[in-house]
Amino acid sequence: MSLHLHDTATRTTREFHPRCDGVASIYVCGATVQGVPHVGHVRSGLNFDVLRRWLRHKGYDVRLVRNVTDIDDKILTKAAEAGRPWWEWAATHERAFESAYDRLGCLPPSALPRATGHITQMIDLIQRLIDKGHAYPAGGDVYFSVSSYADQYGRLSGQKLDDVQQGETLASGKRDPRDFTLWKSAKPGEPSWPTPWGAGRPGWHLECSAMATFYLGGEFDIHGGGLDLVFPHHENELAQSNAAGDGFARYWMHNAWVTMSGEKMSKSLGNTLTIPSVLQRARAAEVRYYLVTPHYRSTIEFSEEALAEAVSTYRRIESFLRRVAQRTGEVEHGEVRPEFAAALDDDLSTPQAIAVVHNAVREGNAALDM
Repeated sequence: MSLHLHDTATRTTREFHPRCDGVASIYVCGATVQGVPHVGHVRSGLNFDVLRRWLRHKGYDVRLVRNVTDIDDKILTKAAEAGRPWWEWAATHERAFESAYDRLGCLPPSALPRATGHITQMIDLIQRLIDKGHAYPAGGDVYFSVSSYADQYGRLSGQKLDDVQQGETLASGKRDPRDFTLWKSAKPGEPSWPTPWGAGRPGWHLECSAMATFYLGGEFDIHGGGLDLVFPHHENELAQSNAAGDGFARYWMHNAWVTMSGEKMSKSLGNTLTIPSVLQRARAAEVRYYLVTPHYRSTIEFSEEALAEAVSTYRRIESFLRRVAQRTGEVEHGEVRPEFAAALDDDLSTPQAIAVVHNAVREGNAALDM
């Protein structure tokens, strides 16, 4: 059952031991549903689908939670620009994301919580932090006090406390520019929920901490997401959860980006390829193969040539399976080759695992040609 995973928090590859015997719990940061999904968005879902399937193969009962951020500044802005209700805009693009995951072969998550469905849990977490002296209300907002947790803050991302910049506006009630927002006070025309500190809506970091612990408990096995989430999102999740008294994630795993011309694929840069458009170039299984064959911690530089090469390679595997079916009448599942298992046990080394598959195809074709 040996499996070694790279842990972002310790910056080492260490043996995976689940918290509960026979059960592996995983929380994956899902989409902020502001628009149509692109290949950069879905890579995380695909990588953690591979992890989930391999853990299941090894005999674990895998409980994977992937959240939906359905309330956010970007969603409100995009919906307003389109002249559509924010909730309808979010729901429309949530369906687009789930369709993309489904078409690309991702197993459905054990739970798919929306941020707006867990306001009660978020309020409870804020209150715990205030009670412990790690958060403070100010004019309807609530902030996490980074200095109150200074000895631990930055251990995931490696950020030095003096260099921390949250990327937030320095509001009048914020005591320290390094503090981050847990709760945002209501603004005219925006959705809001009642709290002891005034009406408003949750901060992004708070949402994931509340949902992860609600579904997987105060301590769970693996927290995953894209490399761009390490700071500030995951650093802040870890800080607020630990400060509240939760053990939170025991392993942190982050997949690398999909880039075009050396830049991260993102809507703000305008260098995106939507899943519907890519699926006009290649079948879903071929796109999946293209995105999961590189190691999850390696950057993928997207190009039409690389996609075409992946399509050709995948079809060679299909061709071999058709030859086997024609000769034997069907293709049966066999035992996993030891070298294939060893590759995936080594921090999900999909390139090495796929190399084993191609060796088997070459050997099989040679045997059929005899």
